[in-house]
Amino acid sequence: MVNLLAILILSQGKCGLSTCTTRYLVTMAVADLLLIVNEVILWWISNYYFPRSFLNMTPVCSVIVLLSRAATDCSVWCTVTFSFDRFVAICCRELKVKYCTKKTATIVLITTCSLICLKNIPFYFPQEAGMIIDNTSWYCFMNPNYYTEPAWVGFDWFDTIITPLLPFTLIVLLNALTVRHILTASRVRQGFRGESKAGNRSDPEMESRRKSIILLFTISGNFILLWSVTVIEFFYYNTAGKDPGGYNDSEYIFQQVGWMLRNLSCCTNTFIYGVTQSKFREQIISLRNYPVKPIIRFINKQCNQ
Repeated sequence: MVNLLAILILSQGKCGLSTCTTRYLVTMAVADLLLIVNEVILWWISNYYFPRSFLNMTPVCSVIVLLSRAATDCSVWCTVTFSFDRFVAICCRELKVKYCTKKTATIVLITTCSLICLKNIPFYFPQEAGMIIDNTSWYCFMNPNYYTEPAWVGFDWFDTIITPLLPFTLIVLLNALTVRHILTASRVRQGFRGESKAGNRSDPEMESRRKSIILLFTISGNFILLWSVTVIEFFYYNTAGKDPGGYNDSEYIFQQVGWMLRNLSCCTNTFIYGVTQSKFREQIISLRNYPVKPIIRFINKQCNQ
C-alpha cells in the first residue's frame, strides 16, 4: 500500500524533484512493490495460509523465486543508479546537462533491469520439489548441490558480488566523492559570499544540495544497514562450508532475520520520502483530505440553500 502511495504521488511530479530523479524514485518504488508481492504475498503468505494452492506447485513457485530475486536486484541497482545520478548532478556540471535527463534515466533503468532479469534466470533450475503427490511436484527447495558443485558455487559468488557487495562498494564510493565535493564547494562559496565575516546568509543552491544529500544518504544508509545481516550470513556459510538448509536453530533464525531486514529495506523508502521531503508530505496530506473535500462542499452547499 505504501509503495502504491509513493508511485501515485511521485508520478504526479509535484514533489519539487527533477524529472530524472522522479523517474528513478518511481522505478525504485515499483521494484519494491514487486518484491513485496512476490516474496511476501505469493511466497510466505501462500505457504503459511494456502499450503496446497497452485502457487505451491514446483514450476510455479520456482518462477516466484526467480521473480523475487529479480525484483530484489532491481530494487538494489535502482538505488545504485539513483546514487550515480545524484553524484553526476552535484559533482559534474558539464556532464549533468547530458546525463541527468528523463530520456537517459529511462535508458539506464530499462538496461539495468533487463540485465538483472537475465542474470537471475539460472535461479529457476536449482529448485527441487519437496514432495510429489499424484505425479505433481509440490513446494520448492534449493538443491543441496547448489552449495557444493563448483559451477553453482561460482554462480552464487557472482550473484552475491552483483547484489549486494558491488552496490555496497559503489554507494560508499559515490557518497564519499559527493561529500568531498560538497565540502569543497561549500568552503569556496563561503569565501565568495564572505560568510566567514558577514554571518550566515541564505544560499538557495547549497540548501538544494543539502536536501538532495539528505535524501541520497538516507536511502543509501538504509540499504547498507538492512542488507548487512544477509552479507554476514553469506560469508558465514561460505567460510564455514555449511549448507543453509542444514542450519541449527540459531543459525536459521539469523538467516531469517537477514531475509526479513532485506525485505524491510524495500518497505521503508516511502517513509524516507516522507521524512526528508516536505512537498511529499504535503501531497500525502492532500490525498488524505481529498475524499473529505467533496463531502464538506456538499454540506456547505446544503447549509447555504
